[in-house]
Amino acid sequence: MLRIALGSGTVATLSTAGLVIPILSQTPDANLVLVTLATGAGSCMASHVNDAAFWMVKEYMGMSMKETFATYSVISTITSIVGLGSIMILDIFM
Repeated sequence: MLRIALGSGTVATLSTAGLVIPILSQTPDANLVLVTLATGAGSCMASHVNDAAFWMVKEYMGMSMKETFATYSVISTITSIVGLGSIMILDIFM
């Protein structure tokens, strides 16, 4: 949710870390590796105009705004969902 609201993956990752660390200190059985992976996967979701990577892809590939939304934003969202799904599967075995 922070990624979509803030736009920047870096800011969303750092904000999430600041919010989650106090909660994790009270949860001794949390798998920190999976939490880190989930934070990274969540930071890839829904790239849009507030993200520097969105503009880099748009300019380097010579795409219009519509094309960038239709390709890069969709691909980043799919990557994030697949990553989060994989982490949930890993949670079963770890």
